[in-house]
Amino acid sequence: MKTLNISISELEYNKFGIKNDSLSFSDFVDMVSKELARQTLDKCVELSERFGLADLTMDEISKEVKAVRKNAKSRR
Repeated sequence: MKTLNISISELEYNKFGIKNDSLSFSDFVDMVSKELARQTLDKCVELSERFGLADLTMDEISKEVKAVRKNAKSRR
């Protein structure tokens, strides 16, 4: 087994809730993946609010999806 040393700030260490100085690589990847997913979700929410999409109802969303799919099929 190989060992990889990664330096992070105290702020990041606390932000991720790391409990000890040794993690498996899969635990590290899982932790980083969750953080990236959270950041992506935050960005999606921000964009949906900026462009007025946050107020769409499920019916309006369904109509938009159907229209896009119909348009995509007609381009083939």
